[in-house]
Amino acid sequence: MISRGDVETARTRIGSRVLRTPVLRLDRLWLKLEQLQHTGSFKTRGAFNQVLAAVEAGGLPEAGVIAASGGNAGLAFAYAARELGARAEVFVPETAPAVKVARLRALGASVHQVGCEYAEAYEAATKRVADTGALFGHPYDQPEVCAGQGTLALELEEQAGGVDTVLVAVGGGGLMAGIAAALEGRSHVVAVEPEGCPTFHAALAAGRPVDAPVGGVAADSLGARRVGEIPYAVARRTGVESVLVSDADVIAARQALWQDHHLVVEHGTAAAYAALLTGAYTPSEGERVAVICCGANTDPTDLA
Repeated sequence: MISRGDVETARTRIGSRVLRTPVLRLDRLWLKLEQLQHTGSFKTRGAFNQVLAAVEAGGLPEAGVIAASGGNAGLAFAYAARELGARAEVFVPETAPAVKVARLRALGASVHQVGCEYAEAYEAATKRVADTGALFGHPYDQPEVCAGQGTLALELEEQAGGVDTVLVAVGGGGLMAGIAAALEGRSHVVAVEPEGCPTFHAALAAGRPVDAPVGGVAADSLGARRVGEIPYAVARRTGVESVLVSDADVIAARQALWQDHHLVVEHGTAAAYAALLTGAYTPSEGERVAVICCGANTDPTDLA
């Protein structure tokens, strides 16, 4: 479980090691441009917070950091490890986009491609951690990671002067948890998922995290089989709402962000914007809404 206090601590810890990303204001809509963050996604915030917490607690193990990822979390942990002079190994599915795999290697990480889904890469990574004693960088179900992601919500609140609602795409739920904890009691959070990756939606229906099907255009970034225990608990405590969008909606929203605002984002990012374009979430009159543009590690050639 995490709270606003954990997020405030994270903001102090990571300090200048992450960018203060800008917002784009469109009438009463704000776009938080986390795709401009180091390594191209919000994940750098949580990765740095976990790694720096480990350093404060006694130092990183000689084996360094091992992460399992669809790509973005791996990039974040690889970047944090490189900046701190530590080793990094990242396990990703064989289906991980080539652009993400290439960037991982450019950051100096050893990359292992295992299985067709994130869950298979996760299993291989945890076995490697057990064998080596490395720090395991969890992409979403870890307190320091969730708290680190929430620092973007505190920035957003300052930059926009407060918002009523935040729309955020959800995979494993770490970003959702961080935002919901940071803004608890002041802003409503709406979790948006593609119909092909409904992990949080399925958990709400079941009353607990459960396995959900994984597929579709956003599976590389939102492809966790189930929402994390910490994110689920925070979401239930804070009243996070869940909506679904189709793959066609996601594709159209990604194109719209490029055509209307020249923002290059990945499909997972576009899911949150799709909720507004399709009416899956309809703001009330005068409602101040923010959409988190959470990542841009994508091949942009299909946007032309």
